[in-house]
Amino acid sequence: MKPVNVYEYHALAKAKLPKMVYDYYASGADDEQTLQDNEDGFKRLRFRPRVLIDVSAHDLAINVLGVNISFPLIVAPTAMQKMAHPEGECATSRAVANAGTIMTLSSWSTIALEEVAAAAPGAPRWFQLYVYKDREKVKQLVRRAEAAGYLAIALTVDTPRLGRREADVKNEFSLPGHLTMGNFTDASKERNIEAVAGSGLANYVASLIDRSLSWRDIAWLKSITRLPIIVKGVVTGADARMAVENGCAGIIVSNHGARQLDGVISTIDALEEVVQAVQGKIPVFVDSGVRRGTDILKAVALGATAALVGRPVVWGLSVGGQKGIEHVLEMLRNEFELAMSLCGCVSVADIKREMVVRDNFAPLGRAEESALEALMRMALNMEDRPTSSDTSH
Repeated sequence: MKPVNVYEYHALAKAKLPKMVYDYYASGADDEQTLQDNEDGFKRLRFRPRVLIDVSAHDLAINVLGVNISFPLIVAPTAMQKMAHPEGECATSRAVANAGTIMTLSSWSTIALEEVAAAAPGAPRWFQLYVYKDREKVKQLVRRAEAAGYLAIALTVDTPRLGRREADVKNEFSLPGHLTMGNFTDASKERNIEAVAGSGLANYVASLIDRSLSWRDIAWLKSITRLPIIVKGVVTGADARMAVENGCAGIIVSNHGARQLDGVISTIDALEEVVQAVQGKIPVFVDSGVRRGTDILKAVALGATAALVGRPVVWGLSVGGQKGIEHVLEMLRNEFELAMSLCGCVSVADIKREMVVRDNFAPLGRAEESALEALMRMALNMEDRPTSSDTSH
């Protein structure tokens, strides 16, 4: 039977993928508190729909940095997709093009960026960039992306070091021997993630990724490309203002799919602060935790231009290759369109902030339960303390 939602694709992918591969895609950092909270954050939002509005026709399309896309969803960068399916990033490229939206290709693609572009000629794509210590390699990547027709650089800014992903440590994660990082040459040390004691990816990042990356480097990056720079990994208003001041063209509110700092704020909870900080000067996007078309509507209501989705695309790829991804994106689009109708929205511009409210009575996620338990313990301790009238002098 064909899956009817993203969660069913997830279950099928878990059953199909090797444990090391599944754990790499699915896991978060440390206790995975933020991994759960990214999804729970959307569940804490409730709709306030309007009624008696003619919704017999819809316009879901939006414009993103000069590019028209079919609905407010962009595919996030996900690394090493040939671990999930032999066609890897090329299958994703074709599927996303058929869905009429933007694919963001990871620096850590298992297929060269030029080949991914050639898989769907003319389709809009962004290139996600990690900054390596070897800046010449970075310059080559950026210029190759520009030459291959990528439309923007999505600069990851939250990874000076790799978060501690315990599943990868236990599994001693490494890139399977038949695969390589497709954007690097055969002789390059950046091409392979080798097996070591613990996480091979953590060792790769520690040895090759530049920890000194700072806001000053935005100017350097802009000096080597004409492409707009979108910073990925911002969760505060202060950093959002810095992005505007440094000439960034957009912001992706992201906590790296909860794979970096555990306990960081969920992205949907961080979104409004960032939107308010930029004051409409640049578009704001949000990723991490999007599992339903209703989540897209909630993100747009809170000020996002579009949401990004990562893991669900990988689950679709794992289960059905290109067709699996196409079905995942189709489901999300259909869910979004239905939610728009039921909220009384004809176009994306009709989605307003007042259509969602945070529900204080929503089921608590693990983070809230832990906080509530701590408060209850504090209250009990206070009750057990003797008062001044109980104390003899």
